[in-house]
Amino acid sequence: MDAQLTGAIKQIPLLSAVDKSALTIERMGGLTNLVFHITGPGQDCVLRIPGPGTEAYIDRTVELHNARAAADAGVSPEVLFGDAESGLMVTRYVAGSVTMTSEAFAIRPGAPGRAADAFRRLHGSGQTFHFRFELFAMIDEYLGHLERLGAELPEGYHQVVAEADAVRRVLDRHPADLAPCHCDPLCENFLDQGSRMWIVDWEYSGMNDPLWDLGDLSVEAGFDERQDRELMAAYCEGEPTAAQFGRMVIYKAMCDLLWTLWGLIQHANDNPAEDFWAYSVGRFERCKRLMSTPGFAQHLAAVDRG
Repeated sequence: MDAQLTGAIKQIPLLSAVDKSALTIERMGGLTNLVFHITGPGQDCVLRIPGPGTEAYIDRTVELHNARAAADAGVSPEVLFGDAESGLMVTRYVAGSVTMTSEAFAIRPGAPGRAADAFRRLHGSGQTFHFRFELFAMIDEYLGHLERLGAELPEGYHQVVAEADAVRRVLDRHPADLAPCHCDPLCENFLDQGSRMWIVDWEYSGMNDPLWDLGDLSVEAGFDERQDRELMAAYCEGEPTAAQFGRMVIYKAMCDLLWTLWGLIQHANDNPAEDFWAYSVGRFERCKRLMSTPGFAQHLAAVDRG
């Protein structure tokens, strides 16, 4: 057991009271944080240790509040311990679940629909998340952070941000009713029990347009047209309107525009989890491809018609 893990366990009463030799600790996934599945006498939980540098762009007080609210909404595991100062968090382990991937979403029957059901339950829960997730304000904030770091941007990034101003204007004309949203639905943040989907990791959560969650998941999971239709039909409990479907597609491009910058911050912070420069360039190129299609303009027009 390394010093960082030992130090974390010492700060958590429900773990520090247990004989360390009686604990079984298994490293789980995580791009920016260290995550462990811990079992032992009376224990079956997940420990999250925040990654270095994340305090610059993650408000741990907000995250902890939202994680508890999501658990109250019945879509996320119970928070057993949380400390906003250190960022340490312990949640109940979801037994009998599969951590999702894009491949799992493709081969597990009904998976997009179960994810949509979880989103609908969250968005309609009446919970109030702290933080307002504002797409274009976050783009400006991340750009400022990268400028302070002296980081490089993919060629043409500022031009695409300028082109996205048309999206900003349409969304401003047709604001959505805000709801508690996950805002960062990586496939790995979904745990599927076959009959029910759970959602974890609330670092970027906040009050947002609910269809952001649907569009972002579609991008992360690499959904095709059929999966997009399955996702939206389950979420809308029927055929979505052209404006609803168009709004989801618009957010597919916008989330790539935003998360390109997130990846560049990881690259600038020398995060060794993966090649974040390649990750960022890949997302940016995908954003440009979608925005350049005739269909994107049609979806934007559908949203503008309402």
